[in-house]
Amino acid sequence: MKRACSVFIGLLIAGLPSLSLASDTTAKPVTIDASKFPTLQAALDALPASGGIVNLPPGEFELKEPLVLARGDTRLVGAGDATRLINRNEEGKPALIIRDAGYPKNRKARLWRVQLANFRISGNPKSGDGVLAEGIDEIFIHGLSVDHNGGCGINLVQCHEDPRIADSIITYNAQAGLCIAGGHDIVVNANHFEENLDAVVCTNSFNLCMNGNNVDDHLRHGVVIENTYGSVLSGNMIEECNGIAIILDRDCYGITISANVIAHHLCGGVDLRDASGCAVSANTFTLVHTNSIAVGPESSRITITGNNFCNSYIGGGKDRRPREHKQPMGLDAGTGIFLKGTADIVVSGNTFSGLDGQAVWTEGECRRVLISNNIVTDVKRRQTEKKHAIDLGPAKDSLVKDNIIAEPETK
Repeated sequence: MKRACSVFIGLLIAGLPSLSLASDTTAKPVTIDASKFPTLQAALDALPASGGIVNLPPGEFELKEPLVLARGDTRLVGAGDATRLINRNEEGKPALIIRDAGYPKNRKARLWRVQLANFRISGNPKSGDGVLAEGIDEIFIHGLSVDHNGGCGINLVQCHEDPRIADSIITYNAQAGLCIAGGHDIVVNANHFEENLDAVVCTNSFNLCMNGNNVDDHLRHGVVIENTYGSVLSGNMIEECNGIAIILDRDCYGITISANVIAHHLCGGVDLRDASGCAVSANTFTLVHTNSIAVGPESSRITITGNNFCNSYIGGGKDRRPREHKQPMGLDAGTGIFLKGTADIVVSGNTFSGLDGQAVWTEGECRRVLISNNIVTDVKRRQTEKKHAIDLGPAKDSLVKDNIIAEPETK
């Protein structure tokens, strides 16, 4: 019976027309060597509607007008940093624009599956974004160097489905290194962000997965997330922002901030301005000068557990910080948790040590706050007022219990 079925299926397949790609007479993706064209734009324009690969040769290519890529199913690939696009435009125009010719007038005119890989885009203070992608689904950016642009390094606008940015170095851009507006199911993984205005700004989105990035020396903030839900920031190194390391604002919910090192920030570590149903766990907050965690009155239902809040103490009374960590952010700072008029907060299982002021303190009337099973030691080092290490003020329906505080409470 099995042999009869096999013979029948074989005859059936043999009678069908060939389905091989070689028999398809429609336009097929092509491979384009951009060095064979008079300009890079001419090479991009040679792509058929079905897309293809454009190989960018080594060299420096000066741009006075943006390159425009208007084909989906396309991979634009260079020879690493040996391929450099230099934006000489001083009218705020991007170096590279990716969008369908009908977009944004026709919002349904979207492109799918565009990849950028292995080249460098540089700008100037008066240029625009390095990459501006609008209405691209499944955009994949890998191995790019994007630096010194007058706008954002990479700006993804309404790139709804599965944008992915990985293994890129995004530095010295006048606006955000990476700006995402209206993205869904986003991956930002293993990138380096250095000295942009902000590292990452993600708005009106959901399912951001930001892992394993190095975020260093930003002129304002590290990661700003607004009107976004269902996201995770984990395993990132976020250091030395002049502003705040991580901000959640405008109706964020269902976000976990976990296993990050949040170090040496002047204006704060994690600022939950408008966030609900979020967890902040297993992070290390070290040398944060203002409010390692702040929870504002528009936020509620927050769990803060398993974190370490500390200064530069390593034992033995020695300061072994690298010289660059002593100036200009040289103050051996440590801060705790500030709760302002918020509700439904759990603070449990944390360690607070070497802090300038209190471990937990409040402003306004908080409600339903549980603080338990924390260790508090060597706090209030720079505080002259007599205050409790943990002080909820007039909080209602709240409980402070089973904490170990290694100094007498002030009466």
